[in-house]
Amino acid sequence: MKKIELIWREVLDAGLKNPIFEQKHLAQKFGFSTSTVFAAIKPLRAIGAVEVTSRNFKIINFEKILMFWATHRNLQKDIIYQTHVDLPVFEIEGLVDNKTIYGAYSAARNLLNDTPSDYDKVYVYGETPRFPKIKGVGNFFILKKDKFMQGKTTSVSQTFVDLWNLTDWFAKDYLEALKAKFLVRNGA
Repeated sequence: MKKIELIWREVLDAGLKNPIFEQKHLAQKFGFSTSTVFAAIKPLRAIGAVEVTSRNFKIINFEKILMFWATHRNLQKDIIYQTHVDLPVFEIEGLVDNKTIYGAYSAARNLLNDTPSDYDKVYVYGETPRFPKIKGVGNFFILKKDKFMQGKTTSVSQTFVDLWNLTDWFAKDYLEALKAKFLVRNGA
């Protein structure tokens, strides 16, 4: 993921609790220059998603930021390993180690405590291939994990953005369920 995407994720994740951010603080948190933070905020300001003052910016439209990131995300570029695993998805998920973070459908299922529809692919953020490389249609994907990711599943915003970039017919069911549970409830 690009540096600006890390900033967008942070703004979305932390913005549900406090919609005001200091650009200098974000730069320090990630070890980025303030110009990188400015570059991440500039297009959000241009579309009216944030309001910028001399030191701070405030989220005006959470959903615009989410959709902006979703349309700029290139999930395919972050896939570092893929293979076919001849097991049901729940068994595949059960074999994932503790250093790996569930993404996409697996993350959404955990966040929603529900399965809006069946799915047949597992996306995780991690480093080590858990299964041998087998030719065939991929159903297990490892995405490059960044050092700021925490927890067992991706955040709501990361999950939404990743699902947005998948072409499976069932991705829409998960997107709608996430939107209904998290965006509408939080006034986004």
